[in-house]
Amino acid sequence: MKVASFTIDHDRLLRGIYVSRYDRIGSETVTTFDVRIKRPNIEPPVEISAIHTLEHLLAVYLRGSKWADEIIYVGPMGCRTGMYIIFKGELTSSDVIEPITRAFEYVRDFEGKVPATTSRECGNYLDHNLTFAKYESKKYLDEVLYQLKDENLNYPA
Repeated sequence: MKVASFTIDHDRLLRGIYVSRYDRIGSETVTTFDVRIKRPNIEPPVEISAIHTLEHLLAVYLRGSKWADEIIYVGPMGCRTGMYIIFKGELTSSDVIEPITRAFEYVRDFEGKVPATTSRECGNYLDHNLTFAKYESKKYLDEVLYQLKDENLNYPA
């Protein structure tokens, strides 16, 4: 079986927001977005405890926002170069620029205790790094989200 995400030329992939796939669930469509924070195989991946904190904060923000009913899943890529965010509906990258930008702004500006970081709430509750998560969010916002171009919204051909 061919895995669609493995057919993308990661040597040419830039940071951005990409439609990874559309899936049908009954009569509904869901869209998986590749929210690419780092250039694969060029930049170091996001530090493990930082991507874990990103997962918590992005999920808390998106599931508590005006887009809450549209969010299916928020989670890190195994390669640690980005996040997968699944939305209800057949959407384009342009459709989700606002919620993704607002979510990363939330992380950049977050103060306090990271939500769901007790042993009862999290399977690896000691492995978080808010400082690095905020750094990665600011870098992604400043260098990518605030200046998106077509090549940051569409996979390389």
